[in-house]
Amino acid sequence: KMNVAIACYGDGAANQGQIWESANMASLWKLPMIFCIENNHYGMGTSIDRHSSHSDYYKMGNHIPGIRIDGMNVLAVKEGMRFVKEFCGSGNGPMYVEMMTYRYHGHSMSDPGTTYRNREEIALTRSTRDPLEFVKNTMIDAGFAEADEIKSIEKKIRKEVQAETKKAKEFDDVQLKDMLDFVYANSMESRDQEVPDFIRMPDYEKSFWKS
Repeated sequence: KMNVAIACYGDGAANQGQIWESANMASLWKLPMIFCIENNHYGMGTSIDRHSSHSDYYKMGNHIPGIRIDGMNVLAVKEGMRFVKEFCGSGNGPMYVEMMTYRYHGHSMSDPGTTYRNREEIALTRSTRDPLEFVKNTMIDAGFAEADEIKSIEKKIRKEVQAETKKAKEFDDVQLKDMLDFVYANSMESRDQEVPDFIRMPDYEKSFWKS
């Protein structure tokens, strides 16, 4: 079996030309490439029925096979991607994967997330398809954990996140020179990095040359 590569992009980008071009070459050369569309139904703020003439994104590869997976279900994602990796890694060429998902908030700080959909829709999705609630309920139903045990774990995690967030905010602002750190790593060990000979900066005069 060969390794596979995966490119993830949203439904808003699914009709861009560079994706079609790369999919064509991946198919022509039978590359082990997975094109993963994260379909949250709204792109950056436009519903799929207004920005795409074809809303079955997993079929967009024409003769490239595709599969649709419930992206809010961790078990479906795990087993679905196991199949996709097996297919692409066996020399069959690329595959399209459409992950059916949803975002509760806006696409950015300037997007309230409620101008192109209503709060009732968001609340309904959160109450019926929330991926974390699915995992918790599945574990409880299967007898893998008790509700009180899960609540205790959640409290512990919240405290850890709050503590790490506070610690991060105490650091100084990142400097321009820090952008060059850990672009490449020799290993996952702390501070074990490789500094490339040249890094091109937006302002060419400020580009980095290894001394």
